[in-house]
Amino acid sequence: MTKFVFHTCKSLIHGAGSIRQAADYLLEQNVTRVLIVTDPGIIRLNLIAPLLESLKTADITYSVFNDVQADPNESIVMSAVMLAKTQSVEAVIGFGGGSSMDVAKLAALLTHSDQSLQQIYGVDNAQGQRLPLIQIPTTAGTGSEVTPIAIVTTINNEKKGVVSPILIADQVLLDPELTLGLPPEITAATGIDAMVHAIEAFTSKLKKNPISDFMAREALRLLAANIRTAVQHGNDVEAREKMLLGSMLAGQAFANAPVAAVHALAYPLGGHFHIPHGLSNSLILPHVMRFNAAVSSSEYAELAPFITPSLAGDNERVITSQLIDSLQALIRDLGLPTRLRDVGIAGDQLQFLAQDAMKQQRLLMNNPREIAFEDALTIYQAAY
Repeated sequence: MTKFVFHTCKSLIHGAGSIRQAADYLLEQNVTRVLIVTDPGIIRLNLIAPLLESLKTADITYSVFNDVQADPNESIVMSAVMLAKTQSVEAVIGFGGGSSMDVAKLAALLTHSDQSLQQIYGVDNAQGQRLPLIQIPTTAGTGSEVTPIAIVTTINNEKKGVVSPILIADQVLLDPELTLGLPPEITAATGIDAMVHAIEAFTSKLKKNPISDFMAREALRLLAANIRTAVQHGNDVEAREKMLLGSMLAGQAFANAPVAAVHALAYPLGGHFHIPHGLSNSLILPHVMRFNAAVSSSEYAELAPFITPSLAGDNERVITSQLIDSLQALIRDLGLPTRLRDVGIAGDQLQFLAQDAMKQQRLLMNNPREIAFEDALTIYQAAY
């Protein structure tokens, strides 16, 4: 067996009402002032109320940074850091989707570090310690609550990552009640996003390992079996609970066996055209899988029964083709756009997208099949 390393969070609590246990952890750490990083939608829906109530009861002073936007840029990150420093906070809570949790990671680090944001881009460039960090997801998709990765949109609309075990949370709270209000389209896109994480982790070229494989398979079993119910019946707590658990497991998987070409080609869609991350992945997924099938049919065929239980057989190439077809059918059934032209991208922009995707070598190096510029362009053309 190949030697591997597996990183994970210190503590994870799963179950309805678990949001209220954040205060208990902060008291154990002797924290009296905390920064909550979230977005305007969370405030508008008042999802944060139980958290604030529990902090008040515990006499923990809190500041709320609620300016996070999708694909957060550098100025948003630094504004959160400035508020944390101004208020002399002793811990950070990320509350919301992947963008809020990513900003929370960086705020916890940069508030406690002499490094600049530009200095920590890349893999293992972050140094030192950070403030205690709690992550509370309100979507079942990004898995950011358990990953060592934060993605930032630069001034040039390029997505850059900060990757370091330092960013892994101290405590993760998975409360399915927080996801009950998600609209169907967000539930669908974030759910497919989580499935992409598991699929790419299972086929990751460099760090695939037995633990990440196990988590990817179980994530796909939970996600595929419950995504339609979660989208069509948003108040089904059991389906929401299983989606949240599946998303977290997929996050654990790709935190240790990194994602690859689907994400590399999806990032320019978000960075330049502000297409939500989950939808970007959904648009690209089938076409990267068809490209990878030449070298990854055995892995895709192994995953097939977890995604579409009716798929079985000895011909791995046939099973892989059927799996990709079933994923495309799932995406259509969930009501998501299926072509780049459907989200406002023109055909003459595909070459630019391919050029930008090739900058994501941090991700492309994990792909099971090498991708050159011409390959990226062909994949975009197929998705168009």
